[in-house]
Amino acid sequence: MSPGDAAPVADLSDRELLALHVDGDDHAFAELFRRHKDRMWAVALRTVREPELAADCVQDGFIAAFRRAESFRGEAAVTTWLHRIVVNACLDRLRREQRVSVRRAGDLGELDLPDRHDRHASVEARVDVHAALAQIPEGQRLALVLVDMHGLSVAEAAQVLGVAEGTVKSRCFRGREALGAILGVGARPVPGSTEPQGAP
Repeated sequence: MSPGDAAPVADLSDRELLALHVDGDDHAFAELFRRHKDRMWAVALRTVREPELAADCVQDGFIAAFRRAESFRGEAAVTTWLHRIVVNACLDRLRREQRVSVRRAGDLGELDLPDRHDRHASVEARVDVHAALAQIPEGQRLALVLVDMHGLSVAEAAQVLGVAEGTVKSRCFRGREALGAILGVGARPVPGSTEPQGAP
């Protein structure tokens, strides 16, 4: 496409915008930021649970994406690539600041746990989940955050976390099992993950 007939950046796909940015366009990355900043903010906030820290993580993530755009190989969606960068930025911040492990978990207070018999039990479960999360390995917590809270598919979560799909299924399965054991309720596994496989 020649400069004279270039489409407005708002009309371009994420992949086209990223390619333009790599080629030196001054506006393409700003459009990517506009499109995805709210979702990346939600990911960061559920991961670190502090608005100010989440803002720092989003900034870190988009700066990293801006600088590393040439590393995008096109094997996944741009949004999946951004998820991975922002999640890594969150973990880097949390490790540097030595936050308590429950804040690495993300907010799973709305996790759809079965066997909630009334509103009082539901509220108690929501509160207890936060304490239970501290006892679940980081890999399991992140898998649950991405799959249960943000609606990513197992394949997308695997790309974000840089692991095999079977590992994500296993982590979701084991994470739900662990939460169920700690909270004293049954945990519903992610579809397709009834047989654990991969690393815990």
